[in-house]
Amino acid sequence: MSETIRSKPPKAPVVFTGVVAGVGIGGLFDGILFHQILQWHHMLTGTENYPMDSFANLEINTTWDGAFHAVTWIAVVVAFTLLWRLDRRYDLRWSSVLSGSLLLGWGGFNVVEGIVDHHLAGIHHVRDDLGGPLVWDLAFLAWGAAFVAGGMALLQKKPSAVASGSDVASR
Repeated sequence: MSETIRSKPPKAPVVFTGVVAGVGIGGLFDGILFHQILQWHHMLTGTENYPMDSFANLEINTTWDGAFHAVTWIAVVVAFTLLWRLDRRYDLRWSSVLSGSLLLGWGGFNVVEGIVDHHLAGIHHVRDDLGGPLVWDLAFLAWGAAFVAGGMALLQKKPSAVASGSDVASR
């Protein structure tokens, strides 16, 4: 049986796939850690209409947390589908391009979500105590910006020399 050597994929589809995966993973991380485990906030706790002061408001917030999780889960499913399709067609490996794209997507999620939800719409903040919401919201933005910077650095990294042809043989 002859082995087929597959080429490296074009950069753009890998970056797109990694960013979609990063958005989904970043959203799930945010929702699971901050909304559920730590219970620092829920989707609508920053609004005047749905503060966490009653069971009815908790139910509404939990429903919107679930909608948020559903969207981020769909992003992960789409990303895995895209990864599977790329892997079947090309020699797709963990690389600085894929890793950088994941960080870029995750950090981009944090920055966009932080600006839109925390600052512009004010639907919730990371935390409302321990220094006030602005300190926590800015820390969240800084964390996202660090992920974006790390992702960009990995995307600009020069690829290492390819080893022998047997390393890219079809699996």
